[in-house]
This record gives sequence, C-alpha cells and structure tokens, in this order.
Amino acid sequence: MTQNKQNILLVDDLKENLQVLDKILSNHGYKVRKTLDPETALLACQSSQPDLVILDIRMPKMDGYTVCQRLKSNLLTSDIPVIFISALNDVLDKVKAFQVGGADYVSKPFQEEEVLARVKHQLLLKQQRKNLEAEIKKRQKKEEELQQEIFRHQQTTEILYQSRAFISSILNHSLDGIAALEAVRDPKTGNIEDFRCLLVNPVIANILDRSKDQLIGKILFKRIVSRIDPYLISKVVEVVETGHSFKEDFYYKTEHQEAWYHVIAVKLGDGVSLTIRDVTERKLLELQLSHANKELKNLAIVDGLTQLKNRFYFDQRFEQEWRRCMRESQHLALIMCDVDYFKSYNDTYGHPMGDECLKQVADVIQGIIKRPSDLAARYGGEEFILLLANTSLEGALRIAESVRQGVEVLRIPHERSPISPHVTLSCGVATMIPTLDALSGTLLYMADQALYEAKNRGRNQVV
Repeated sequence: MTQNKQNILLVDDLKENLQVLDKILSNHGYKVRKTLDPETALLACQSSQPDLVILDIRMPKMDGYTVCQRLKSNLLTSDIPVIFISALNDVLDKVKAFQVGGADYVSKPFQEEEVLARVKHQLLLKQQRKNLEAEIKKRQKKEEELQQEIFRHQQTTEILYQSRAFISSILNHSLDGIAALEAVRDPKTGNIEDFRCLLVNPVIANILDRSKDQLIGKILFKRIVSRIDPYLISKVVEVVETGHSFKEDFYYKTEHQEAWYHVIAVKLGDGVSLTIRDVTERKLLELQLSHANKELKNLAIVDGLTQLKNRFYFDQRFEQEWRRCMRESQHLALIMCDVDYFKSYNDTYGHPMGDECLKQVADVIQGIIKRPSDLAARYGGEEFILLLANTSLEGALRIAESVRQGVEVLRIPHERSPISPHVTLSCGVATMIPTLDALSGTLLYMADQALYEAKNRGRNQVV
C-alpha cells in the first residue's frame, strides 16, 4: 500500500457508495473524510480544505452541480478539484458537470482502477499547477531584479565620461558585462563601418575569451560580434543612428562555453553602451517549464496505462468530429470494443497481468488505425473506442474485424473464458451522417447497443 498525504472528501447521500469509495482510497493510503450532507461538505471544505472532492450528482437536499458551483464561487475553495460520480449515462449531464467547474467524472458502479487513476491524475494536476505558479512567481521576481539592475547600469553609463575612475571601480565589480563603444565612420560616406572599444569590464572580456588589453582601443567589434550573431552589428548601428535602444537575448557558443546572454544597447554620444547579462539559467528554466507544460498537457489527455488517448480527450474530439461531419455531410463511425470476460481474467491471473493484457490489446488497436484523423481511446476499464471520420459502415466493419482478429492472434491465455482458451474481443459498430436534428449521444448509444448485441450473440464477434 502506498502512503499518501493527500486528503479526500467524499460527498454522497448513500452510505453504500461512501463505504466502497472509502475502502478503495483508504487501501491506497489516502486520508478520507465522508459526509452524507452537502451543507456539511461545504463547511468542511472551508474549515479544513481537502486536496480533492468526490461528489455525487444526485442528492435530495442539494444536487452536486449546486455544491460544485458554491465551491468554485468561494475564493477559499475555488481551487479544489471536483470529481463527479453518477450512475447517469446522459452526455448532457456530463457536459453540465464540466460547465459548473467539475474536473472529471466517474460512473457507477465503480471500477477500482478507474477511480484510482482519475484521483491520482487530478491530484497530480493540482500539484503541478502549484509548482508552476511558484515557478512563475520566482521568474517574475528575477525579472524585476533584472530590470532594476538594468536601470542601475543605464544610470552608470550616463555618467561614464564624468568620472572614469569611479566608473572603472563599479565596472570591475559588476556581475554583468558592460562596455562602451565608439562608432568608426567612413570619412567619405559617414557610414558606420565598425566600433572602437573605449571601455570594457572583466565580465565581457571573459565572455569573449580575451583580455581587457586585447579589447580596449581596438577596432574589432564587427569581427567578434559576427561570430555571435551576424545581425547584431546592424542592430547596434541602428541604435547609434536612430537613438532607439534595444533589448534582446542571444545564444553564444565557443569551444569553452555555451550560454544565453541578455543584451541591452543604449545610444551614448556617437556610440553605444552595452550591458550584457548571463541569462542561461533563466533560459534553461524556460525550457524546463515548456517541457513540463507539454507533459502536463499530455497527462490530461492520455491514459496512463495504455498510452491511448483517455475518455476526456475522446469526448472533446467526438464533439468536434460530429460538428465537422455535419458541415461536410460525411459519415462518422464509432467502434466500441470490450475484452471478453476480463473480470475472470483479472481474478485468475491478477491485476498486473490484467494491465499487461490491456496494454497489448491497446497496441493492436493503435497499430491498425492509420489515418491521422482516426482516434483510439480507452473508454473505461476493459473498454476501448475508435472514432473514424469519413468512414462508411463497410469500412468501419473491416477495421473492427481487423482489431478483433489482431487480438486473437496475440493468443493471450485465458483458461477461465467459456468461449476460447485465449483472450478475445467483442466489437459494436455504428455509423451515421450527423444532422442538426440528431444528438451526438445517439451514435454513442447505437455503438453501445451493437456491442451489447455482440455479447448477446456469444462474444468474440463484430456486430
């Protein structure tokens, strides 16, 4: 049993449901509080905030939608994720659950793996949101400090010629690179050809891998800068000619270092002052945050066990494809698949082997769909669903049969199956051309009924 510090509040008017959920979550180390009364739940959330609320939709005194709305309208409880539970299968009820602020939903009767997966997913999202907010605040603070430093250095450059001795002392102890450059012009045209280095501090000398003596008084800015960025010299010239300063980040790589620098150029007489700060740490942090955001987005739409898309993502794509096929008067097909006698398989071989079985079935399904627009998702437990746009009934049946045969070819032993010594799959197929008069739930219902009929006829077949 994994020890978890997160605490979860269960709200349901039926003690039986509370007992089932309490057992599932407590066995996995979660701290669980329970209440039958919605008003008590609201007070409990304010006095001692839970990490997650699992909330029944249908309750006599106050329904779950109202409870969720009151939680989300209160600043103290608005960030608590809410997972709805309900025996309802109506798509509109699930849509309403998301509209009032619900994060996810679980259908009764409960499947332990699904409950744990959705709870873990929401707690992970909440923790990552907190981490991201903390990183953003940290970055904002660093940016403010950077702006303050920039302002101080700009003030320093304004008094450069008034007290060279004083400025030299400051420059030599600055953490940023600072330099003053004088424009070198063509005597005939007056155009800037290069820049002479009037002043440079040790930081810039170190960045350019040269000594101060090799830089001060020399006309080699154009040659050095062209190695960093060919366009930087033209931007510095523009600062001198227009008086408009610039601030940009530049990537610089040599044999000895690889770094990002934030460069500020400000007009100074017939030349410029440069302030250069090493922002490699900030850039790396941005890359890490970008990677974390991608992972966070992936976690929100991918089933952790099978790596197929999850039901939440399927619901979104299904509505999009429904509207698109309606506009284009194209067929939209659904294939619902269910692993035959999977409970018996789990009881016989154990849940780890059951998970491995589902992964292999998912690999077969993913390997059969070819078009980028096709979607395979884990619909729940041992059930999978395929969404096929612009696909006729005949085409959908061929794909469903390929999936069924592909699972048979795996020859995963299933000694408790009454129909085969190996794991098999039942598939229900439905297609229709969406219209304004039809609801998307109709197609889901048709596919579900086809799957039911496949099971009724003996399983291991496509209907």
